Amino acid sequence: MATSTRSAPGLGRGVHLGYAAGSIGTAAFGTVPGLLLLFYLTDELGVGAGLAGLVVFAPKAWDVLLNPWIGARSDATVHRWGPRRPWMLAGGLALPVLFVLVFAGPSGAGAAAWVAVTFLLAATAYGCFQVPYVAQPAEITADPAERSTLMSWRVAALALGILLAGAGAPAVVDLAGGGRTGYLAMACSVAVLLAGGMLGAVVGTRRAPTLTRVTSEGRLLATLRVAARVRPFRLLLTGFVVQALGVGTMLAGVPYYARQVLGDPTAGTLLFAALVGPAILVMPLWLRVARRAGKRTGLLASSALFVVGAAALALGAPGRTTLVLALVVLVGVGYAGMQMFPLAMLPDVVAADEAASGRRRAGVFTGVWTAAETLGLAIGPGLLGLLLSLAGYRSSTGDAVAQTPAADTTVLLGFSLLPALLVLASLPVLARYRLAEAADDPR
Repeated sequence: MATSTRSAPGLGRGVHLGYAAGSIGTAAFGTVPGLLLLFYLTDELGVGAGLAGLVVFAPKAWDVLLNPWIGARSDATVHRWGPRRPWMLAGGLALPVLFVLVFAGPSGAGAAAWVAVTFLLAATAYGCFQVPYVAQPAEITADPAERSTLMSWRVAALALGILLAGAGAPAVVDLAGGGRTGYLAMACSVAVLLAGGMLGAVVGTRRAPTLTRVTSEGRLLATLRVAARVRPFRLLLTGFVVQALGVGTMLAGVPYYARQVLGDPTAGTLLFAALVGPAILVMPLWLRVARRAGKRTGLLASSALFVVGAAALALGAPGRTTLVLALVVLVGVGYAGMQMFPLAMLPDVVAADEAASGRRRAGVFTGVWTAAETLGLAIGPGLLGLLLSLAGYRSSTGDAVAQTPAADTTVLLGFSLLPALLVLASLPVLARYRLAEAADDPR
């Protein structure tokens, strides 16, 4: 049964900043495992590339089942803090500890099993935070323009978090002397970002209004079927997941590309900074595009920039680091839009569905969304690990070893043409997205 709806109060700057803080934590967990975990397994623990790819993939695949369940349960949660913040607190407390444990295990025969189990637990804690966190914007404001502003703050924080974690994590590994000690020091520093960002969001959104929402759907399988039938959501999700697969492949390829293609292992930090650094600067530009041309147009344009820049990275070679960095900056400009626009479009779809259906199922939509996004980002490293294994990539326990020409070629294409083709494949799907189709009944 539906309840009455209060008028939506405006969000203050404090809520914008408080909500955005959570993305520093989600950025850290979404970036560092995809960037370093595969390489840590193959080139530090000596795990075969194929098995390492499976270890990175399997815990994230678990989220495909877990996250929709978390979404449904948070939809049905009744608490004086609102339906989302208790879940966010639980995830924010557990994840930092579990993340350190991922990099604190043994070497040798038990290494892969330790990482798989601890990473599974960490992914579970992450889902407890991420799913309700993504659901919040549809519930704290009814104004689509304000959601765009909220998302621009969030994506700016996301870019900052990715920059701090992605560029900082390899630097901490090097500063701590490399090896397993260096990776453990890195995990501790990332844990600080996780705790600060996620717990900061719990505190920062305590004054955010929770607009009175209608009754939760409550039935997980039924709402999953409904989510699949909502055409704008289905198209947006499909395109976003394909793009996440491309981005995940590129992120996992950074340390391999720096060493095998550019011949400079330390270039990985520069590559990552060039990828995510532009996001902070160009976010106001993409926000202006959203207001003038629409979010869908902005998403298509930013994706096209990513495709062009990523494909050109196939030109990488020793001595071409400057050219590669310039191309990665272009990729980063596109990547910023690819992050911002879907996150701004999702709350619009959720709110339109809720207005038409009379039921609260934001958690189900965001549970499906985060599960699919996580799966896409996990398949990327898994796919790269599989391709490296087929190409004969030689794992090691800390010392660089000579690779086969096929492995070198796989690293080159896995960082350039493969991500470009995957993002290119998403464009026809995203071009069909029309929220106007959902204005009266989005189903």
